[in-house]
Amino acid sequence: MLTRRLLLTMRSQLVAAGGEQAWSPALARTLWLPAAGAGPTSRPPQPRAGAGDWNEVLAETVKVLRCGRVVAVPTDTIYGITCLAQNSEAIRKIYEIKGRNEEKPLAICVGNVEDIYKYCKVTVSDQVLRDLLPGPVTLVFERAEELNKDLNPFTDLVGVRIPKHPFIQELAQRCGEPLALTSANRSSQASTLTTEEFRDLWPLLGLIVDGGCIGNMMKPECRLGSTVVGLSTPGKYSIIRSGCAFDATVEILQEKHGLSLQS
Repeated sequence: MLTRRLLLTMRSQLVAAGGEQAWSPALARTLWLPAAGAGPTSRPPQPRAGAGDWNEVLAETVKVLRCGRVVAVPTDTIYGITCLAQNSEAIRKIYEIKGRNEEKPLAICVGNVEDIYKYCKVTVSDQVLRDLLPGPVTLVFERAEELNKDLNPFTDLVGVRIPKHPFIQELAQRCGEPLALTSANRSSQASTLTTEEFRDLWPLLGLIVDGGCIGNMMKPECRLGSTVVGLSTPGKYSIIRSGCAFDATVEILQEKHGLSLQS
C-alpha cells in the first residue's frame, strides 16, 4: 500500500519555567501513514509505524501545546492550527498568526463524544452526536461554564468538532482538555491541503505535523472545510456553512432524527 509521511518539524518551544527559548529546527521525525483520502466518505489514515514513533510525535505535540504554543495539524478536511482552548494567551496567538478578526469565533476540538457534554449545552440526543461525529461536521451549541470565557467572549455559542483523523483525536484525548481549532491559513486566504501551502505561517508556529496532502488539490470542493450546523435550539437545526458534508449531515438530522430546518 502506498504510504505518506507524517513529518514533525520543530520550530521553537516555550519552556514553562523560563519563558521562551529559541532553538534551531530539529531533524525531521517521520511517521508513516497509509495514503487514504480524508474526505467525508473515505477511511482516515491509520498509524503504520511502530507505537514508539506514533507516541513520540503525540507526546512532543502535547508538550508544545502545554507550553502555550500554536501547532499545525492535519484534520479530516483541511490543515488546521490549534492550541489549548483553556489557555487565553495561546488563543490570542492564533488570532495574531492568522490576522483574524477578533469577533470571528474559534471552534473547539475534543477527543470523544462524551467530552462535548463538558463544554457544551447539548440539545440533541447522544445518538445524533454519534451519527455525525467523528466526521467533517462542526456542531454549534450554547457554551457551558467549563469552557474558557476568553474563547469567543462575544457569543454564548461555540462550535465543537471531532475530526475523523486518528492523530488529532488522540491528541485531544492526551491533552485532556479541548483544543481551539481553525484553518491553517491567513484570514481571507484559501484553506490549505498541504503544509507547503501555509509556509508563510511556519516561523510563527511551535510545531508542524505533516500528514501529507489532504484530499485532491485539483478539486475545489476539497477546500470547503467542515459543514457547520447550528443546534442551539431544541428540535431545530440551521446550516451556518454548507462545507463538505452538507447532504449527509442534513439527511442524518432531518430524515433520521426528525429535526426541522430553522427558518
